[in-house]
Amino acid sequence: MILARPQITLKLATSLDGKIALKNGISEWITGSKSREYSRKLRSKYDAILIGSNTAVLDNPQLTTRINGEKDPIRIVFDTNLRISEKSNLVLTAKKTPVWIFSNIISGNKFEELRENGVRIIKNSSPSNINLTSAMQLLSENGVKSLLLEGGGVLASSFLRIDAVDVIEWFRAPLILGGDSRDSISDLGLSSMDFVKRFNRIQINELGEDIHETYERLI
Repeated sequence: MILARPQITLKLATSLDGKIALKNGISEWITGSKSREYSRKLRSKYDAILIGSNTAVLDNPQLTTRINGEKDPIRIVFDTNLRISEKSNLVLTAKKTPVWIFSNIISGNKFEELRENGVRIIKNSSPSNINLTSAMQLLSENGVKSLLLEGGGVLASSFLRIDAVDVIEWFRAPLILGGDSRDSISDLGLSSMDFVKRFNRIQINELGEDIHETYERLI
């Protein structure tokens, strides 16, 4: 468990069978327009929003609210190999809305170009995967009190593995994508029901054809 960290919410937008995209990565659109509008409003409630490098590269998201009068969160990417494109929506808008990238690459032409575009690149404290403990502590020290996780499955599972997800906001569409599609949560490495991650549903409502549920982690 991470002791010094923000309050962390995992946002899921899935099919009925818990998928976030087809095998080829296509995900537009699984949930309906009302769910997507609600999700954008949800972003304004958080200090920062976090995605992994796969989501950054494949989806090229903006991660803004796109709502007049609503604040945009700091946009954070876990990108150990600095795969993000210099022409991505995040980089091109970094001077307007902050973008922080945790990476192992802290030199070179691409590194310098990203910095010139206003991107803050933070050195990962581990030689391989992102060190969640130090990353969350750094965010906490930099005033990030609330964090929204928006994808994908590997990122979700990495936080669930260490019991660092406090709330789940789950948007579920009446679609079935099938077993070869991409999972919303990757392998948790569980071998016993004694170690399953348990949550309590505290809210459920309809958003068009979709269902939105809110869960809190059971301590």
